[in-house]
Amino acid sequence: MRFRFCGDLDCPDWVLAEISTLAKIYEKVLKLTGDARFELGDVKATVAVLSFIFSSAAKHSVDGESLSSELQQLGLPKEHAASLCRCYEEKQSPLQEHLRACSLRISRLAGMGWRVDYILSSSLLQSVEEPMVHLQLKVATAPDAPAQPVAISLSADKFQVLLAGLKQAQTLMSSLS
Repeated sequence: MRFRFCGDLDCPDWVLAEISTLAKIYEKVLKLTGDARFELGDVKATVAVLSFIFSSAAKHSVDGESLSSELQQLGLPKEHAASLCRCYEEKQSPLQEHLRACSLRISRLAGMGWRVDYILSSSLLQSVEEPMVHLQLKVATAPDAPAQPVAISLSADKFQVLLAGLKQAQTLMSSLS
């Protein structure tokens, strides 16, 4: 069976296996019993399945009602599914924003500077009538990492090719969102 929160694919077997554990833990938490002893593996599995369900549902823009229905189809009791989906609906937008900010990012452009040099004459070269574009990029490899400088020098022709490629990529990315 296909589920929207899985991107219209079959639900992974490990999620199916952990739905019953999730229901058990939920029952025990609701009873607020002090004698509920969870094994570390159960807690880790529960966190993993909740993380998968919520992030996948947010990634595929699944509404809370559909998610609740699909979780019930997987075997989670209706009350548990409704409670989880209330939490999901409250945090769906911030979760989607966080996923957008973290997805497909290898590094971030933290800053940029540029300079154009046009050398009129040189003692080393006879003819120098071409401008050079110097780019100084500040690239951060992680959100909390300090930016590292990256210097690039291009001829005017190569810069025009780079600029055209970046404009084309921007247009393509704008059409996707």
